[in-house]
Amino acid sequence: MLIVGLGNPGERYEWTRHNLGFMLVDVLARQSNALVKRAECRALVGRAEIEGRAVELAKPQTYMNLSGESVACLLKKRDGLNPAEDLLVVSDDIALPFGSIRLRPRGSSGGQKGLKSIISVLGTDEFLRLRIGIRPEHAVSDTSSFVLESFPKSQRDEVEKVLERSAEALRAVLRDGIDKAMSQYNSDQQSALSPQLKTKS
Repeated sequence: MLIVGLGNPGERYEWTRHNLGFMLVDVLARQSNALVKRAECRALVGRAEIEGRAVELAKPQTYMNLSGESVACLLKKRDGLNPAEDLLVVSDDIALPFGSIRLRPRGSSGGQKGLKSIISVLGTDEFLRLRIGIRPEHAVSDTSSFVLESFPKSQRDEVEKVLERSAEALRAVLRDGIDKAMSQYNSDQQSALSPQLKTKS
């Protein structure tokens, strides 16, 4: 299993909303006493054992909108991996309420640039994904700027809790399979109606 967290490299982006994928990979690595630092395919990669399974954790260093190039390279070097079963991508999602998580076995990018890049380069949307909600409470005029802003300090304790729950959800996928994990971690987090998000034309 290859678990890919999406984000942007560098200290500037470390606590930004768009980097929740990186943050979750770091949590999984810490919990597994693993190091994600080997440079491969323009990504930082590390091996870990989670729920008795050997997995690889990866953080593409290509910046978000080129994530697919790194992921495709990693998969190509691992001939036995089938994206539909062996690839799990973690990303933020501005359409989901802050703090909610969603597991899915496939689907569109929903406008998330990293997922869009991966789907485009791989030529399929058949891969597992975990999306973590970052939707603002009020309408924002520029969603591109919003996702690249750092979480306010007042939210960081909550972010840590969401990451812990997300790590539990990924462990459930590895232990019990995607269907059972979805029923456990998706069913109690029904989305409220979205505020109108205004994007620049």
